Amino acid sequence: MPRRVVVTGMGAITPLGNSVDIFWEALKDGKNGIDKIDKFDVEDYPTQMAAQVKDFDPTDYLDRKEARRMDLFCQFAMAATYQAMENANLDTEKLDKERFGVILGSGIGGLETMENQAKVLFSRGPNRISPFLVPMMIVNMAAGQISIAVGAKGINTTVVTACASATNAIGEAFKTIRYGEADVIITGGSEAPITPLALAGFCSMKAMSTRNQDPTTASRPFDADRDGFVIGEGAGILILESYEHAVNRGANILAEIVGYGATADAYHITAPAPEGEGAARAMREAIQYAAIEPDMVDYINAHGTSTPYNDKFETTAIKTIFGDHAYKLAVSSTKSMTGHLLGAAGGIETIAVVKSLQEQFIPPTINYTTPDPDCDLDYVPNKGRPAKVEYAMSNSLGFGGHNASILLKRFSE
Repeated sequence: MPRRVVVTGMGAITPLGNSVDIFWEALKDGKNGIDKIDKFDVEDYPTQMAAQVKDFDPTDYLDRKEARRMDLFCQFAMAATYQAMENANLDTEKLDKERFGVILGSGIGGLETMENQAKVLFSRGPNRISPFLVPMMIVNMAAGQISIAVGAKGINTTVVTACASATNAIGEAFKTIRYGEADVIITGGSEAPITPLALAGFCSMKAMSTRNQDPTTASRPFDADRDGFVIGEGAGILILESYEHAVNRGANILAEIVGYGATADAYHITAPAPEGEGAARAMREAIQYAAIEPDMVDYINAHGTSTPYNDKFETTAIKTIFGDHAYKLAVSSTKSMTGHLLGAAGGIETIAVVKSLQEQFIPPTINYTTPDPDCDLDYVPNKGRPAKVEYAMSNSLGFGGHNASILLKRFSE
């Protein structure tokens, strides 16, 4: 018998603030987390802005020696996990450790460590490479470090599906609990991709906005003048539990996960399938999984990257699945404020959906000034609003044709 799966804790390190409450209030207010990059010299780059995490000190969560042996993406994940554990009031000593797992998503992993150590190799030779290079660099290490820190001895794995990574991770955690293979799972995603190499690579692809003269308006999903995404960094972590486990320990239940869809475009390494065909199937799968009708969905936190094709085809996909109801539900892209956290995007965006369900409020798509005839839905332009939200969805679509949709429900007994 499939089990109900609920969210009982959340933690966030984001360009808008380093806690769930600060992050959510900034989303509600339509604040922007994008500015000129100050981590390294960007004078020669076509794109010179990003959504950077600010005022983050890993030693608020880790001892100094421990922090030095972790890449930034891992530090973000650990910090958000400790927040989520505290928020869930989770006493690990009272858990069955073998039914307590970690499923995280990250698209790139320890790229900053890899770049820095490559410089050491080329300038000082192989004997000066850190013995911690490999464990700091590999993409599964955030999940591994979390497991060690909290004693989670159940499933421990990492999903790497580019920008769909965190949503796929949450979906796989949902299924693992639903079908009785675990009671509690730490899930979500973390990414720290604001590095010289990553920035150069995305610039070379011409995938990012070049609106350097006004970074705060650079990410403009669904707007006719959008010219590319803005890279971001951070982590969004959720604690998922079976409903029975949460009730038995007296947990505060934040929301319920009821559906998950995961599909492949099987089309192109970077371009979305025409008409958003793969994204549409992921949304359909999530709705069918939940055994509800499409017109019961009130809000979609869209992938909404601010790239020409993504926004157009995601809009088409929504129309394909929801028909006339597509014009009645609300769609917003919080990437207009946070930038695109790549493999961590689905983590912070699922948190935004949980808060929308809790507070009955939909955050806006900011920088929406010029309507696009191909993007003609209700994108909650520029100003968030109170709304009845019973069911809400989060979409994530990744390079390689990976599509993932998570469907959540406002919690009720």
